[in-house]
Amino acid sequence: MRVQIFSDIHGDMNSLRRAVAVPADIYIAAGDLVTWPASLDPCAAILAPLGERLWVMPGNNETAEQVERFCSLHGFRSFHDTAYELGGTHFVGMGYSNPTPFDTPGEYDEEELARRLARFAVLRPQTLVAHAPPFGTDLDEAAPGLHFGSTAVRDYVDAHQPAYCFCGHIHEGAGRVIELGQTTAVNVGKPGYLLEL
Repeated sequence: MRVQIFSDIHGDMNSLRRAVAVPADIYIAAGDLVTWPASLDPCAAILAPLGERLWVMPGNNETAEQVERFCSLHGFRSFHDTAYELGGTHFVGMGYSNPTPFDTPGEYDEEELARRLARFAVLRPQTLVAHAPPFGTDLDEAAPGLHFGSTAVRDYVDAHQPAYCFCGHIHEGAGRVIELGQTTAVNVGKPGYLLEL
């Protein structure tokens, strides 16, 4: 089972084409296909052939309602604040980010993120896909010493140790892979990360 996970396309259609050209069974768009307030519709021509093999979550530049409509219209699966079982693993999807300075529409405060994530702690084995990276790591470092990730995501990973934590949001962290205890954590970025189960 091959799962291609990518994030933060921000309307770059060439990058989107490259991300979904990777042969996989499932594709996960982990937020920010576009930059607010752009429409998701232009992405549909590239993504339509994937149908229900594409799971889409909102980043901080989309709303959950916008993603729900996009998925309903084109036959994709919404992957926000929910979990799907795949190949014996529970994939937990948590879109949106912690608060940003940009007042984007897809933001939760840390308490809300923590509350929503807590419901999934019992699911094992687990792979977490969150738009926001865990705080205080190489994945959320936008400049030396400047970290903008989520404390709720970090606390969840530290406490529950999913096998993987995939994220995006902080562009400077794209492509970085770290270990947080028993969890392999990856900022997938535009190129994406191919997980083989």
